Amino acid sequence: MLIKVSVTVTSVIALIIFGVLAIVHRQSNLPRQAAARVSVNTFAGALEAYNKDTGTYPLTAQGLEALRKAPHGVAGWNGPYLPQDIHNDPWGRPYYYKFPGDHGNKPDVASFGTDGKPGGAGTDADILSWKE
Repeated sequence: MLIKVSVTVTSVIALIIFGVLAIVHRQSNLPRQAAARVSVNTFAGALEAYNKDTGTYPLTAQGLEALRKAPHGVAGWNGPYLPQDIHNDPWGRPYYYKFPGDHGNKPDVASFGTDGKPGGAGTDADILSWKE
């Protein structure tokens, strides 16, 4: 009888610990998601300034780096448009950049969250320039 109670108590404690760890893990990603959102919005603002000066956005091949260093042959570039080098997202991966984008006439800028793959929910949710 004592063994059965001990196993049951141990199982309940393990489940509680697992639940708490899951909540802590989810909460630890909130600052990362917020930081990625700030970066995506910062890139979007810098891209608008670049567009105002040059009449276009950087092509996919030029990437976000065009906000720091003038791409060859781009007239009107008046940057740098960001005060520091382009950094990786909070999960250590490069930000996704595409122009022409798939979501209107502006570039697509994204961080693909914890899993690094398009799509997902919760901690795997993407941070996308075309969605608020």
